[in-house]
Amino acid sequence: MSTAMGYLELAERIAREAGEMLLAKRPARPEVLATKSSPTDVVTALDRASEELIRARIKEARPDDAVLGEEGGATGDGRVRWIVDPIDGTVNFLYGLPEWAVSIAVEVEGEVVAGVVNVVPRGEVFTAVRGGGAWLGGERLRCNTGVPLEQALIATGFGYGPGRRAVQAEVLAQVVPRVRDIRRGGSAASDLCAVAAGRVDGYYERGPQYWDYAAGGLVATEAGARVGGLNGRPAGPDLTVCAAPGLFEELHDLLVPLDPERDA
Repeated sequence: MSTAMGYLELAERIAREAGEMLLAKRPARPEVLATKSSPTDVVTALDRASEELIRARIKEARPDDAVLGEEGGATGDGRVRWIVDPIDGTVNFLYGLPEWAVSIAVEVEGEVVAGVVNVVPRGEVFTAVRGGGAWLGGERLRCNTGVPLEQALIATGFGYGPGRRAVQAEVLAQVVPRVRDIRRGGSAASDLCAVAAGRVDGYYERGPQYWDYAAGGLVATEAGARVGGLNGRPAGPDLTVCAAPGLFEELHDLLVPLDPERDA
């Protein structure tokens, strides 16, 4: 297996298995094992169990590949690398809210070529292959186009540190009057897929890590959206912006003077 479609098939199979395990084993209130950047940034036992399952399946099928996972860090140095978020939206998972996902992307020599976002509670598996489109089940996805900023429904998210949240609230206060409305789902991967599916028109957030947006970013891109950072930089933790061309530029130009990449 060396084609992007082959990688996608394996990634989808693994993402589905991890999702089934999480649904089967999730207790009424999952155990919090630890916190990361702040007391509100949690890690559950099932975050780690999910990543362990995913890594085991990758190793069985592709023992020479590298893996970058949210919980286990970077391992291996193969030309093929798997980018894994075992539960994107852990706080939603903790509270029993439906917006959490298993996200797996496959990168070949630095380029993401396949991505799967399994929004497990919704039973929705978003897939994309570079150059082959984005899909939800048998339906090809297309992002909304021709939407002006003032009519755009925009998704966003918030960080965990109080200083970052304070700035994000300031920025949001300036964005809200300029758009149709705001949605906050709690999973960057799911938000990017929502852009791809036309459920929201755009998305921006400070803080997403590579494992949060690698797969969802490919889904959005293959659905016709543009994904990037500010001032020509790539998407990243400083800021990730996603929308159809035209709206992307309008949203970008609204955000730039608000200095959204700062922390208090």
